[in-house]
Amino acid sequence: MDLPLGDGTISLSLPSCDVDVARPPGGDSVDPKTAAEAAMGCPHGPPLASLVESTDEVAIVVTDVTRDTPDDVLLDVLFDHFSVPRENVTIVVGLGLHRPMTDEELRDGLGDYADLAVNHDPSSAVALGAVDGCPIAVHPAVANADVVLSTGMVEPHQYAGFSGGAKTVVVGAGSESIIRYTHGPEMLARDGVRLGRVRGNPFRETLDRAGIIAGPDFCLNVTKGPDGFLGAAAGDPVSVVRSLATTARDALSVSVDSTYDAVVCGVGAPKDANLYQATRAATYVALGDQNPLVDGGRLVVPATLDEGAGAGTGERRFYDALSSATDADSLYESMRAGYEPGAQRAFVVARVLRDHDVYVTNSESPDVVDACLMQARDSVEESVEPGSRVLVVPDALNTLLV
Repeated sequence: MDLPLGDGTISLSLPSCDVDVARPPGGDSVDPKTAAEAAMGCPHGPPLASLVESTDEVAIVVTDVTRDTPDDVLLDVLFDHFSVPRENVTIVVGLGLHRPMTDEELRDGLGDYADLAVNHDPSSAVALGAVDGCPIAVHPAVANADVVLSTGMVEPHQYAGFSGGAKTVVVGAGSESIIRYTHGPEMLARDGVRLGRVRGNPFRETLDRAGIIAGPDFCLNVTKGPDGFLGAAAGDPVSVVRSLATTARDALSVSVDSTYDAVVCGVGAPKDANLYQATRAATYVALGDQNPLVDGGRLVVPATLDEGAGAGTGERRFYDALSSATDADSLYESMRAGYEPGAQRAFVVARVLRDHDVYVTNSESPDVVDACLMQARDSVEESVEPGSRVLVVPDALNTLLV
């Protein structure tokens, strides 16, 4: 069978192993522009045109290169539904603590709207209020806008249940304060903070309350399945996420009734460009609704890692935490006392590494893998013991094992 690697694939053959494949049922794929236009015609709440005056300053927060969101398409649709001068619109790239997008990436991702875009800098965020005592601050263009809009991808998320909605603005265009609060060990240890859960999830509920303060006032999100886009929704951020999460959950859930010695986790572009993002595959499997591994079972993640550990602030903190640790147990225990925003991925990876070895294969940065308490191998086949019972999850970031 083929597995994703970067923008291409690799061939996998495990003839000596007992292999099962977890392929979600998926759903009928749709054209994202057609789906987005239909969503705008039937929004959750008032239509966009009724929210924007001709003289308004408008901020639109879009996703960055780590999300496979068709932002240029969604921007086309949004612009068709309000009328303000182009110079009144600022597009803010919601980086969170990821690296800035390059000019080429902005052109590729935003098309004709690239000239309106600015990369978010968390240090420039302007405070607007607080939730649970945590300051809510956003990019100045967002803070000063009359109307705040956003795009987004509603896909499985380790902490928020599903991404999208208010998260694009609150975290993507926010400050380190909200990232520190929502991604800290106390929040991540709370009941309900888990992959695939939206209702009753304290992480998601915090973002939604912060969104009332910071925006968006209106969002246009899509969701994806293994064969393409599954749908779009527009309007109120909470309703948009709940609607698309239901669509995604139905399309992405796979029932697992057995246990396995190894799980091979497919990633592919854009998430396998760096170790910070690629390790999501391992943690989604091991810390999801149903961990299919036996005690001591291993996780195998093919990933290009052409960016190494990653270049953003969060990625650097992730690398520093893992590479300076002697073992996963001590790292996990030390991080329970707290850590800098961005390092939460190291905390979650350490949690998995206490019980399972993680192998990263086919990468351009094996030294980075080895430095981070994981094991680099040239191929998936080298990472799996002969005779193993193996589960292959070709699209681990878009598969919910239940």
